[in-house]
Amino acid sequence: QVQLVESGGGLVQAGGSLRLSCAASGRTFSGYAMDWLRQVPGKERELVAAIRWSGGSTYYADFVKGRFTISRDNAKNTVYLQMNSLKPEDTAVYYCAASQAYSGRYYPDKYDYWGQGTQVTVSS
Repeated sequence: QVQLVESGGGLVQAGGSLRLSCAASGRTFSGYAMDWLRQVPGKERELVAAIRWSGGSTYYADFVKGRFTISRDNAKNTVYLQMNSLKPEDTAVYYCAASQAYSGRYYPDKYDYWGQGTQVTVSS
């Protein structure tokens, strides 16, 4: 089992920044690609960014390109999402998830493990 715990969410004004963290514990984190996803009530969950286990490849949804950066520190079993130039439409619950497959596509059975989510609210 791998436990994923997100942190770093909160309330920020439009144009501001937040950095989300996702800490993994339990069995080895090794080999997993990590994704950040988000969900707004009443809407489908959407893939925000993904990073390969090695960190050598990353994917970003068009709506965050140039504003968000995904990174990971495997020695610390932690994945990050740096979010800059935040917009009100970025308001959502953000989740990290672990997958054995690195991909820029979201599909429900892609993930082995999920975090509990952290709320990000961007005020205008």
